[in-house]
Formats: sequence, structure tokens, C-alpha cells
Amino acid sequence: QVQLVESGGGLVQAGGSLRLSCAASGRAFSRYAVGWFRQAPGKEREFVAAISKSGVFTYYADSVKGRFTIPRDNAKNTVYLQMNSLKPEDTAVYYCAASGLGSSTSADAYDYWGQGTQVTVSS
Repeated sequence: QVQLVESGGGLVQAGGSLRLSCAASGRAFSRYAVGWFRQAPGKEREFVAAISKSGVFTYYADSVKGRFTIPRDNAKNTVYLQMNSLKPEDTAVYYCAASGLGSSTSADAYDYWGQGTQVTVSS
């Protein structure tokens, strides 16, 4: 069992930056790939970024590529989502999720989810 808690959301102006954190407790965090997803009002949950168990491989949605990064610190049981050059269309609730199978762009591959953190980007 893995418990995930996101933090770091908030209100930021377009062009600004935020860093989200996903802190894990429970079983060895390094055994899990981690993904970030987001859901805007009235829209489906969508993939944002993912990182492999070791941290060697990362994956990004086209909409965030070049602006977001997903570093992880297994010693701190934490994965981050560094978001730069934020746009109003990045406004959403952001969720982190953990998968024992490996990193994936599909939400179905993830077994454990956090409660989400709100990110609002004003124009």
C-alpha cells in the first residue's frame, strides 16, 4: 500500500512557475513509477508526465513538453512536477499516481492516487 499526498498548488499568473510535490508513505517508493495527471472542470482526466521507477525515463504530454519536468528523489520518497511558463489552459486539479507495473500514459495503469491539488493560472 502506498499513500500519496500532493502539495504546492496555488494561484499564479501566466508565465509563472510552480513546483508540485507528491510525497509517498508506505512501501518502498522506488518500486513504483509515478505519473502526474490533471483534470480541468468539465474535461476528462489527462496525462501530464510520468517517470520510471529508477528515474531514468521520463514521458511528457505534448502540451507540456519543454515547460514541465518530473524529477524524483527516492531518498525523500517524493516526486515533483516543476511547471514553468504556465498558461491559463494549465488550470486544473493535478493528481499524482503510483504504478507498480511501470510508467504509463494511461490512468488505468496506476494503482494509487493522491487527493489532488488545485493549480490556477490567471491571464
